[in-house]
Amino acid sequence: MRRKLVAGNWKMNGLTASLAEVEALIAAHPAPGCEVLLCPPATLISAMAARAAGRIAVGGQDCHMAAAGAHTGDISAAMLRDAGASHVILGHSERRADHAETNAMVRAKAEAALSEGLVALICVGETEAERDAGETLAVIGRQLAESTPDAATGANTVIAYEPVWAIGTGRTPTLEQIAEVHDFLRAELAARFGAEGAAFRLLYGGSVKPGNAKEIFATSNVDGALVGGASLKAADFGAIIAALAG
Repeated sequence: MRRKLVAGNWKMNGLTASLAEVEALIAAHPAPGCEVLLCPPATLISAMAARAAGRIAVGGQDCHMAAAGAHTGDISAAMLRDAGASHVILGHSERRADHAETNAMVRAKAEAALSEGLVALICVGETEAERDAGETLAVIGRQLAESTPDAATGANTVIAYEPVWAIGTGRTPTLEQIAEVHDFLRAELAARFGAEGAAFRLLYGGSVKPGNAKEIFATSNVDGALVGGASLKAADFGAIIAALAG
């Protein structure tokens, strides 16, 4: 039985005062009924972990593939762990686009994360042009195969499907489109990892809101969500948690 997971990606948002939203979330949902993860900017990881006190998991938004070295501005998996993180988002479309991250780079980062005991949340997703060209499953299949380490298991790796054209746009794929991709991901994981493929949690991300969360969570092979903007406010994120915990 896969435990449901709702993850919030704060992206480049949040100052110390924003931690009040975390406290409000914990107060409103002391026993949420599903796993809850928040990934704030690196500047807030330590403080958020202290406030979460194990009730909410805290993660990073990226890590370097090297354990240490001359990589100005980067953060290693060990540093994330040291700051109190238990998870890390890798291969988000914004990282792939803004920083030219390849599947090979994402895989190397995931391997670094796993070596430090972090759970890797690996993102895959197609652009609007790729979907219009009928290449969605080919693109996602390639990203999944090349970005996921051989050591991945259902316990140490989560896969998030985020159609690039739906992130922050207010546009959401149809439930049939979401189901098609999630069923495909499940089949690909089963083909590669055997019985273990059924243990990987598959999250949907891309304009998830309180108003559409319940129907998305009822879709085939959707085990939760990776939420962007709606995770910044306790009321909105709490409503999504409630929809998943059901």
